[in-house]
Amino acid sequence: MRSTLLGVLATGAFALGAATAAQAQQSGAATQPIFDTGKNEYEAHCAVCHGARGEGNGPYAPYLTSAVPNLTTLTKRNGGVFPVVRVYETIDGRQRVPAHGPTDMPIWGPRYSAEIGEGLYDDIRVNREAYTRARVLLLTEYIYRLQAQ
Repeated sequence: MRSTLLGVLATGAFALGAATAAQAQQSGAATQPIFDTGKNEYEAHCAVCHGARGEGNGPYAPYLTSAVPNLTTLTKRNGGVFPVVRVYETIDGRQRVPAHGPTDMPIWGPRYSAEIGEGLYDDIRVNREAYTRARVLLLTEYIYRLQAQ
């Protein structure tokens, strides 16, 4: 079950990234999306520690007890492959992965889930888990776009 879920997540994130890259190549800079949800999530929740460009130099980084990772080198440090599942699980944080070591980073899965409250959002019934996964995937895809070339 877990491996199937991870495969679906990896495929979904890859497809989303590929679609974004394809759209960017086809449309050019003049017609980029006005509202970039992944970027907005990053700027609202991650840039304070990781920096605007993901290099680990955010304004809050000097006050932390451990070094903030440079998110732009994840692919390079993983043999040229973006570690989709590891990034997703780190952001989500609800399922601890002992091999990834301890983390001082906030876990966003429970926070995103709590934002939905009782499952209602603007009078539309929302699946709490689907909402949480979508936000984590959007953020994961944006971090993919931050990778150094």
